[in-house]
Amino acid sequence: MGRKKIEKEAEGLFTPRKARNAIAVAKVVGPAVIPVVAPFAVQAAGAARDAYDRYQARKLGVDVGRLGEFTGRGARLHARIAGVGEGLDELRASSKATDEDTKFADKAAGTLQQLAASVRASERMPTARRKAAHRAVASELDHLEGQLLHRLGI
Repeated sequence: MGRKKIEKEAEGLFTPRKARNAIAVAKVVGPAVIPVVAPFAVQAAGAARDAYDRYQARKLGVDVGRLGEFTGRGARLHARIAGVGEGLDELRASSKATDEDTKFADKAAGTLQQLAASVRASERMPTARRKAAHRAVASELDHLEGQLLHRLGI
C-alpha cells in the first residue's frame, strides 16, 4: 500500500461527522444501558477489591479482618511483630512453660514494643535509612522467632 492510501484510510477512521453520530447514539443508548450495566460494574469492582484484600492478607500472613492494622511500608514487619507477640502469649499460656520461658516472653515482649516503635519511626525516614532500619528490625525478629520456636519445641 502506498503512503497516501494509508493516510486516507486513517483520516476516514475518525471524522467530525462520525464523532457527532457516536455522541448522538450514546445519548440515546446510554440512559437505557447504564442502569443495566452499573450493578454488574459495581459487583465486579467489589469482587476485585475483595480478591486484592485476600491477596494482601495472604502475603502478610494475617486474616483479612486484621488487614487494616498493618499498613504502610512496614506492614510486613508489623505483621511479623504481631505474630511473634501471639507466639509469646501462647508460650506464656502453655502448661509446659517454665519460669525461664515466662521471663523470656516478658523480655521479648519489651523488645517487640521497641521494634514496633522503630518500624513506625522509620516510615518517615528517607528511603536508604528506612530500608536499613527495616533490615535491622527483620534481623532482630529472625533471632526472636528462632528463640521462640526453640522454646516451643519446634
